[in-house]
Amino acid sequence: MGLTCSHHGAVNRRGFLKLSSAAGLALCAAGPGIARAAGETKRVGVIGCGWYGKSDICRLMQVAPVEVVSLCDVDSNALSEAADLVVSRQQSRRKPRLYGDYRKMLAEKDLEVVLVGTPDHWHALNMIAAVESGADVYVQKPVSVDVVEAQAMLAAARKHQRVVQVGLERRSTPHLIEARNDIVQAGKLGTIGLVEIFCYFGGHRSNPPDTAPPANLDYEMWTGPAPMRPYNPLMHPRGWRNFMEYGNGFIGDIGVHMLDMTRWMLGLGWPNSITSSGGILVEKQGKANTSDTQTAVFDFGSTQVTWQHRSYGPPPDPQYVWGAFFYGDKGTLKAGVNGYDFIPNGNGQRIHRDVTFEYDRYPEDRTEKDLENFAASANRGNMRDFMSCVASRGRPVADIEEGYISTASCILANVSMKLGRSLRWDGQAGQVVGDAEANHLLRRPYRAPWIHPVPEAV
Repeated sequence: MGLTCSHHGAVNRRGFLKLSSAAGLALCAAGPGIARAAGETKRVGVIGCGWYGKSDICRLMQVAPVEVVSLCDVDSNALSEAADLVVSRQQSRRKPRLYGDYRKMLAEKDLEVVLVGTPDHWHALNMIAAVESGADVYVQKPVSVDVVEAQAMLAAARKHQRVVQVGLERRSTPHLIEARNDIVQAGKLGTIGLVEIFCYFGGHRSNPPDTAPPANLDYEMWTGPAPMRPYNPLMHPRGWRNFMEYGNGFIGDIGVHMLDMTRWMLGLGWPNSITSSGGILVEKQGKANTSDTQTAVFDFGSTQVTWQHRSYGPPPDPQYVWGAFFYGDKGTLKAGVNGYDFIPNGNGQRIHRDVTFEYDRYPEDRTEKDLENFAASANRGNMRDFMSCVASRGRPVADIEEGYISTASCILANVSMKLGRSLRWDGQAGQVVGDAEANHLLRRPYRAPWIHPVPEAV
């Protein structure tokens, strides 16, 4: 079953979303662009060479035969650092071509795989342009800053028949795969009525004065489609997550991991409704405009999933600062990035597992700058799955459609919090039911000259 739609949008949004969700919609055997045998070296480019862009390319180089031929970043210092790192890691020791504009990099049309590690407000334009150029794409989470962007990304991936994996690597985390298979899917929890997902970190907000952008940063291009605001040292290289102009706060950045993990473990699709409240209730002195406190309820019908974030005070369980607690009538599963604990009701046997480190196989993990060591094996697993699907043309474990569902659900929680009311969601239509004001907020304004992508016109 194929999808035929022109650049002028022969398939409307409702029709496309119905088609893209159908189980029979398969990627073609090869699709446009360059196709090579699974064991042959793939030509790779990276858009966004900061913290996680470098981490992702290093994990890919550890598990797949690739040649990093192009790097792009609007920060010349980050670009130079990434180039040196790639030269030191890849077998050929060749230096990649360097770009300050992703459009010029993609215009070469010689990349088979593109990694997108830019701030969230750039993900949609970067990913869509990359699949249009014929590349398969690994895009970091959350997939987008608004819901319509995510719908357009899904439409583009399907139209151009590209493999798109999202950096939701909990699906590829060894101890969480074990928990899903041996605890949840094996029925050891019984009937699961409630899952609590949470994070309890991120405080100590500062308030430095605005300044001129550093000479190494093209701030106009960095801002791109987002609103232009005075430059602040908090924004770059990693503090942009403190600002709603570039992301969706803690639920969009951190909560999306645990909501996605819960959906994967339990086989859940869209929530029927989303209700959320919160705001900046305690840490009001900082420059950040993201909430320091938020509660959300995702109603999946037979299972309720709640989110709680606060960036002050200690966590209820110090072993689980960021994670998910699954409550069933036979037991409880505590699952986080550093391990899991299964606690059966009664006198059954408890099970504990720690996160998997692979220093024996990848000793460079010990010394890599800024590496999230707990996530390294998970990221490698996600990259292996991605490259396997690049070869097979199958759907990866964190396919763009899964990323769309998890990302949009978190964005809808923010919309609910902003409007102060519950939202009923129609996943087939891609719309909030009977709420024109909420539907208006599914698409953020873009700063000229950037044009917001829509699923009917990718």
